[in-house]
Amino acid sequence: MADITAQLVKQLRDRTGAGMMECKTALIEANGDIGNAEVILRKRGIASAHKKSARVTKQGLIGSYIHSGGQLGVLVEINCESDFVARTEDFQELVHDIAMHIAAADPKFIRKEDVPDEALEKERDIQRGRAAFEGKPANVIDRIVEGRLAKYYEEVCLLEQPFVKEASLTVGQLIKTKISKLGENITVSRFTRYKVGDIAAVESGAEGPPDASAAV
Repeated sequence: MADITAQLVKQLRDRTGAGMMECKTALIEANGDIGNAEVILRKRGIASAHKKSARVTKQGLIGSYIHSGGQLGVLVEINCESDFVARTEDFQELVHDIAMHIAAADPKFIRKEDVPDEALEKERDIQRGRAAFEGKPANVIDRIVEGRLAKYYEEVCLLEQPFVKEASLTVGQLIKTKISKLGENITVSRFTRYKVGDIAAVESGAEGPPDASAAV
């Protein structure tokens, strides 16, 4: 496998505007060929999506998903720039798919920036203890912990989670493909997940869903 250097990742990022991790993933898939990596990003709709991420999103839809049996349900607000796009089949499908994903994957936050410092420190402490218990050398424990935090984000942050219908894409990447196709910025504003018998979830919903807006 080709050596994917930070300089190569930066070159691809400068050419496409895509995020660092997306560029690195594309380069790995393209075996270090920057031209092929750019094609991969464009096929996923990622390259052009970043250019739209600063646009204001004041339209959109509130979508819902009720799982079979009526024991689990989700409300989610997805925003776009215009009512026209909100009425399209592609946008409505995206809203439904994200609601379904939330029901299945149970994210706690929308994006990494939404994770409270206290939760991060608690997870760091857990992973430090785990690494020490495993006998890892003291001089590499911090690096191991930061690496494991990436997995933690993938577990608790909606945009970092592998999409349940296509695990090769994260939810964030899925949204970027729709941004590219529809030509408007799309953001996840908030969501609430309800499960019968889960009192904590109901109370959280009553107080309001996670207070975060995630531009992708």
